[in-house]
Amino acid sequence: MSVAVKAHSSGAVTRALGGVYRKLGEVCEALTVRVVEPGHESAPTTVTAAELASDRAALDAFVDAEAARIQDRYEVAARRDVAASRALHAYAWNLGVLMGGSWYLQRRVPLIGLDDLRLDLATGGYEITPGAELACLAGDLVATRPGVLTLRHEDQLRAALRKAMADHMRPLLTAIGPTARRGERSLWGMVADDLVSGIWHLGRMLGQEADAVRAATEVLPIGMAPYPSGAGFRDLVGDDGRRHITRTRTGCCMFYAIRPAESCVTCPRTGDAERLRRLGS
Repeated sequence: MSVAVKAHSSGAVTRALGGVYRKLGEVCEALTVRVVEPGHESAPTTVTAAELASDRAALDAFVDAEAARIQDRYEVAARRDVAASRALHAYAWNLGVLMGGSWYLQRRVPLIGLDDLRLDLATGGYEITPGAELACLAGDLVATRPGVLTLRHEDQLRAALRKAMADHMRPLLTAIGPTARRGERSLWGMVADDLVSGIWHLGRMLGQEADAVRAATEVLPIGMAPYPSGAGFRDLVGDDGRRHITRTRTGCCMFYAIRPAESCVTCPRTGDAERLRRLGS
């Protein structure tokens, strides 16, 4: 889905973030995020992470909407914990592409607030209002602007990315954990997977898979709290000698509970033989 960006008048940082979100939308068709300007009036069916974390009715509606989409798309009545996990996965993946993709393309980490990203329960689409806060390296054109955290080293910027993703997701995980019936390690494993996978997906869309794999591995070389494990990329070698990139995931998006025969290639429940068959098909 393409991203539409309207003109902003709220500063260089907001314009810069709007621009990179637009680029991400053009490159990643799977990114279902529309960029809107501050003051945009959202549909009454939209919810924010702040509302999901604090309002039980909003959280129930979030899960109900995902269950309805699963029923409509796959003709499966998903268990409530499955619907909750799928809804959480979609949210974390879109956020991971926005944050990780901005870092990958421009070495800028947007500090996306809990009210900045909104989900329309009726359509399943997201909209984001670019904020005025980000982290970047010294020497960046916006480094001296108000609201910008300037860092000296790449490792500090990667740490800022990990922290920004965790800070945004933590209240939502706390709220949805009991419904998803998943423990802390499993939930944070999903968030780690979606951050890493978002960077990997962007690299594939740009024809830069090897570079994106290296970059994502640098973001999570090993488990770093609260993320329970590293990026976990590795090669599989088929009988024909061809090498395929895969990764060992920590969490699970639960798609196997909807369509067992079509589970993700990187599903932690899929063995390497099955991965090779799927990759080679």
